[in-house]
Amino acid sequence: MGQIYLVRHGQASFGKANYDQLSELGVEQARLLGQWFASCGIRIDAVVTGDMQRHRQTAEACMAMLPPEALPDSEWMVDAGFNEYDHQEVLQRHRPDFVDPIAVKQFFLETDDAKRVYQRLFEESMSRWMDGRHDHEYRETWPMFRTRCLAALQRVLDSAGQSQRIVVFTSGGTIATLCQHLLGLSDERMAKLNWTLVNAAVTKLLYRPGHVTLSTMNSYAHLELLGEKHSITYR
Repeated sequence: MGQIYLVRHGQASFGKANYDQLSELGVEQARLLGQWFASCGIRIDAVVTGDMQRHRQTAEACMAMLPPEALPDSEWMVDAGFNEYDHQEVLQRHRPDFVDPIAVKQFFLETDDAKRVYQRLFEESMSRWMDGRHDHEYRETWPMFRTRCLAALQRVLDSAGQSQRIVVFTSGGTIATLCQHLLGLSDERMAKLNWTLVNAAVTKLLYRPGHVTLSTMNSYAHLELLGEKHSITYR
């Protein structure tokens, strides 16, 4: 059977002007994944990335750790279908005041336990996006996002050889959505799963013609090897 490794990008720059780039830790997480691939003797037949900067940076840092003979012969494929949903729009439709960066900064400065409160607000924002009652307010609705993710996976399957190893660098929401489809989870369960996915973790799918199964989900043992709590992040 063929194998598809869905890799969540390394830690992005949360709280910075440009979220869509890896932090220093995010780069290191990606390198650790590449070292793990290399130590396992895995040869990669194809690499696919979303077209976000953090996807590409994760792929570059990861693949740089593999020996030349383990790398694919073909050029990397870029598929925007693997991009994350627009988390800023999702949040701002629930909290219109957060359109103003200054308001967001003030929120973190003035709110007790701001990270926990922010997490709750984002969960509420996700529920609003997914419940379907406000679809006219979003450029990409939840059903549209879900359809986009599934179509991107299908394109990989359609182009895959019979027993290849394919690495897809993408985002947590995309991976959680694909797992939802494969496991038959509710939207609520999908949203909860999304919060558990670790930066630079691997979710592995097995495929054969006409059939895809989930093999492992959210594996990050390569990060635990550091023995450092800070190496495991969720944003």
